Amino acid sequence: MLSGKKILLGVTGGIAAYKTTYLVRLLIKAGAEVRVVLSPAARDFVTPLSLATLSKNPVYWEYFDRESETGTWNNHVELGLWADLMILAPLTANTMAKIAQGQSDNFLMAVYLSAKCPVYFAPAMDLDMYKHPATRENIQKLESFGHILIPAEKGELASGLEGEGRMAEPETIVGAVISDLESKAPLRNKLIVINAGPTYEAIDPVRFIGNRSSGKMGMALAEAAANYGARVQLILGPSSQDSNNPAINIKRVESTQEMFEATTAAAQNADWIILSAAVSDYRPKNPANQKIKKSDGGMLHLDLVENPDILKSIGQAKKDYQLVVGFALETENAEANAQKKLDTKNCDWIVLNQADDKARGFGHDTNEVLMISRKGQREKLELKPKKELAYEILDRLIKHHTA
Repeated sequence: MLSGKKILLGVTGGIAAYKTTYLVRLLIKAGAEVRVVLSPAARDFVTPLSLATLSKNPVYWEYFDRESETGTWNNHVELGLWADLMILAPLTANTMAKIAQGQSDNFLMAVYLSAKCPVYFAPAMDLDMYKHPATRENIQKLESFGHILIPAEKGELASGLEGEGRMAEPETIVGAVISDLESKAPLRNKLIVINAGPTYEAIDPVRFIGNRSSGKMGMALAEAAANYGARVQLILGPSSQDSNNPAINIKRVESTQEMFEATTAAAQNADWIILSAAVSDYRPKNPANQKIKKSDGGMLHLDLVENPDILKSIGQAKKDYQLVVGFALETENAEANAQKKLDTKNCDWIVLNQADDKARGFGHDTNEVLMISRKGQREKLELKPKKELAYEILDRLIKHHTA
């Protein structure tokens, strides 16, 4: 659940701050990208250098470098909006009170107030401070903001007393965040099959018929679906795309026949089937066993035969509970051709995109699409990076399919 997540870690000035080095390591190991923001007092307990080395990102604690004459400043708004989630650990009684009152007297507080993402907080203080009515009231106030409490634990405290107030251990914090994300994941418990990339049809051992598909859109959909809690089976044609997300199982294929067999087999038990691959419609009838030599006549004749229609086959076999989404890449009469594909192949949605010089289609990092459903819904998604577009496509499917 943390793979690919952008996490802000806010560290305040308590002795438990030393544990944040291990917390950063755990978050990085889980696949997250971590940026650390310190309160001014936190630097007395843990060094920025340690956290920067572990996170592989700069550590922030002030608006600008006072020793620099360049005028460079740290943009608290940009940093707050960057994050997918924020963890405040350890959160002292002092900073908790500032949050409850909406104060902004340091860089960490400004970043917090700028963040629009979910916030998790792990208090750390002495037991009497933790039990004080003002602290209990502030915890309730933070929870009323929608923030998620990771309760303090019992144990030996810095004061020498024994009791409740210790910051939750880093493993507990990571586990609490993952459990919360899993409980809210819109595609949890779903198996989603996605195919992506081109297919190559052999002419001879060194030549093939193919297309310019990169597989970027399909991979973006796979990553987004996994981050939404799904288990993903990705059938991937010849492509440089890859993923280390443990929720994504990649099966690599080359020809349309191989993709047909792998996709139809995987689709039998799938909840959603998203067919974004740019498959070859035809293949050479008799591919040569050896490299074809150039002839004196300057002509090469190839007999082509039709490949299996993966979308049509999946559409005809789909079960009542399954959602089937096809992709259509068109260069002319785009909407009419996409509608025809939707009508004839028994899928629930067609995602139409066009190949042209407008930074969309094959090979680009951006795309814009029109989603059309069998029920007549139309969703126009404007030009944006494919990684962002993937979430928007899934959001529309979730909205309409789970309503």
